[in-house]
Amino acid sequence: MKGVSATIKQNNPVRIDLLSDTITRPTPGMRAAMAAADVGDDVFSEDPTTLELEARIARMLGKEAALFMPSGTMSNLIGLLVHCLPGDEFICDANCHIFNYEQAGYAQVGGLGVQPICGEYGVLTVDQLRDQIRGPNDHLARTRLVCLEQTHNRAAGRVLAYEGVVEICAWASAQGLASHLDGARLFNAVVASGISANDWAQHFDTVSVCFSKGLGAPVGSALCGPLEKIKQARRRRKMLGGGMRQIGSLAAAALYALEHHVERLSEDHEKAQLIAAAVRENPQLALISDEVDTNIVIFTVAEELGSAAEFCQRLLQGGIRLYAIGPQKIRAVTHLDVTKEECAEVAEMLRKC
Repeated sequence: MKGVSATIKQNNPVRIDLLSDTITRPTPGMRAAMAAADVGDDVFSEDPTTLELEARIARMLGKEAALFMPSGTMSNLIGLLVHCLPGDEFICDANCHIFNYEQAGYAQVGGLGVQPICGEYGVLTVDQLRDQIRGPNDHLARTRLVCLEQTHNRAAGRVLAYEGVVEICAWASAQGLASHLDGARLFNAVVASGISANDWAQHFDTVSVCFSKGLGAPVGSALCGPLEKIKQARRRRKMLGGGMRQIGSLAAAALYALEHHVERLSEDHEKAQLIAAAVRENPQLALISDEVDTNIVIFTVAEELGSAAEFCQRLLQGGIRLYAIGPQKIRAVTHLDVTKEECAEVAEMLRKC
C-alpha cells in the first residue's frame, strides 16, 4: 500500500492544496523563533517560553490563566471535564466539531452525555435551549454546560453573531450552567468581525483556541479560563498523557503566530471570496450558505458531475486538492501557504467544470 500511495502522489502532484488550514508549514521567521527558544521542563512549569505563551494568550482573552495543549481535541475535552462530572451532560449544536469529530471523548473518557441541538448553519438560539435543561430528577442526566463553536467549521467558517453569543452565555449563567467556547478559529472571527478576542471570550467560562490552523503554527492549542479551572485542567492533561517536557520551541511557534499571523487572516478571507464567487457563477455548483464569512468554502456538486470524491479526483489531476466531506459536498480552506493567484486559478477551474 505504501508503494501505491507513493505512485498516486507522484502521478497527482499537489500544486494548490486547499484540504485544510492545518497543512501549513512554519515560515522562515517562525522556524528561527523556534530554534532560538529558551526551554525547560513544562511538567514542572519550568519552560519559560511556554509560560510566556500561556500568560500572553490568557491576557489576550481576558482570562486569569491558560494551559498549552498538544491539540484542540484535548483542549476541548479538558474544557468539558473541568465543568462536568460523570453522568452530567452538555448542550451543543448538532454540527459542531466536538460532537462530530472528536471521537466522543467526552463519553469515552469523561462519562458525559450530550444534547445536540440542530442550529441553523451552526447558530443556536436561546429559544431552542430553554426547555433542554433537565430538572432535578434521579432518572435524568444533569445538564451542566453549553458549548458553542467560533468560527463554525461545518457551517463554512461562519462567524456567530455577537449578540446571539452574548444572549446564550447570559442565559446559561442565569440557569447555573457553565459555558465553553471551541474557538479553534476564534482569530478568524476576530479579524472578520472587528470584535476583539477579549470581547468574544469574556462571555465564556472557558475558551479553547488553536495555533495550528490559520495562525500557521505546527502544533498546539490553549485552554483559557479561571485559575482554579486551569489548575484542574493541568491535572487532567497529565492524566491524558498531555504532559510535555522541553516544549519551548513549540510555544515559540505559537507566540510568533500571535505576533505575525493574526491580521493576515484577512488575506485568507479574501482568497475564499474568490472561490465562493466562482461557485456562485456555476449553475452546477451551490454554496451551502451564500454568505462566506472567513476562510472556509463549502459547496455541493450536481450529480451529473459525479460524486464529490470523483469531482475532487478530477481536480487533483490538475494539481488542485479539495476535500470531499460528503457524497456531493466539497470543502475548500484557504491559508497562508496558498497565494491569491493560486486561489484565482482554482476559481477559474470551478467556473469551467
